[in-house]
Amino acid sequence: MILTELLPMLRDLSRHDKLRLLQFLVAEMAKEEGLTSPENGAVYRVWSPYNSPEAAHKLTKLLEEQKHNGWHVSMPMNNTPILL
Repeated sequence: MILTELLPMLRDLSRHDKLRLLQFLVAEMAKEEGLTSPENGAVYRVWSPYNSPEAAHKLTKLLEEQKHNGWHVSMPMNNTPILL
């Protein structure tokens, strides 16, 4: 079956089936590239700047540099700095 024959059938799929098809195609392409997907239930460590004084210091230094370069730093209610 060629792609031009498949396209009309794919258009008729439900949203759920289209998403499943996308997942399948991405997984197939990843296999072809030799990539592996994360294991279900596995724990993966992710670095976060929370509770990291060095990250806070670097961010403060960056914001001060930007302020001196003419950028306006806004601190909204959630205390996340925004450079304007």
